[in-house]
Amino acid sequence: MPGFEPAYIQAHQSGLLRRNLAEANARMSSCTLCPRMCRVDRLSGATGVCRTGRRALVSSFNAHFGEEAPLVGTNGSGTVFFTHCNLLCLFCQNFEISHEGIGEEVSDEQIAGIMVALQRQGCHNINFVTPSHVVPQILAALELAVPAGLNVPLVFNSGGYDRIETLRLLDGVIDIYMPDFKFWDPEVARNACNAADYPEAARQALLEMHRQVGDLELDDRGIARRGLLVRHLVMPGGLAGTREVMRFIAREVSPRTYVNVMSQYRPCGRADEVLGMAAALSADEYRRAVHEAIAEGITRLDQRQPPFRRW
Repeated sequence: MPGFEPAYIQAHQSGLLRRNLAEANARMSSCTLCPRMCRVDRLSGATGVCRTGRRALVSSFNAHFGEEAPLVGTNGSGTVFFTHCNLLCLFCQNFEISHEGIGEEVSDEQIAGIMVALQRQGCHNINFVTPSHVVPQILAALELAVPAGLNVPLVFNSGGYDRIETLRLLDGVIDIYMPDFKFWDPEVARNACNAADYPEAARQALLEMHRQVGDLELDDRGIARRGLLVRHLVMPGGLAGTREVMRFIAREVSPRTYVNVMSQYRPCGRADEVLGMAAALSADEYRRAVHEAIAEGITRLDQRQPPFRRW
């Protein structure tokens, strides 16, 4: 990307990356990386909610063309799909990966190799999907990938269930944050993923992410270089609390936040166990959600929504 240097290059040169890696590894010894605060010793192979020990697992990696337009460009977003998850929504559309653990254990060296290979394919960025539980492994891989020539932006594509203390280890490392803001109501979050603290964790995470990188910046080709992009999946029956989420983003984060109001909800996994989530999303519900986002002051809505489909 001409004229642009990713944040992690300077972090590597200054030693910040190495220092933050040491701190992240220390936190894995009694794991407090995410809001679950499992306090298991992952360095010795113990696992908590995310079922991930010392090494990360990857289910797939490829040039992805289904992401938002500023990430995809012409050559795709270099997605690395990590296995397992710290949130474990019962309706997850990638249930086999997040809940059932489809994927292979990889070394830090292998993750570094994946990043460099995706860059060589021409991908505009490296997009870490579900990375909240593998921050130490990402930092370790970066230590190896930078000397190997990695120089495209990094995307932290999370479910929004992140601790500020862990995000601060990524300050000056991550270029683009792309969190979900899934639910506004703690009770919905409790029922859907046993995380009543999700709404507050997501609010604090978005504020910290925006503090680090600001509003989304695009180059002259319309490709993202740095900033915050928020996803919000509209759910049947208003379960996601779209109006409240949009009001928070517009008033507390920035009305210039790039927001993707998503229509892709369909009952997957164990959705039928959650009251109201076994239903399909209607076209009217989706249109209402978009109108709510605009009414609450969101000025940068993703324009690449496909025609609404009933699943």
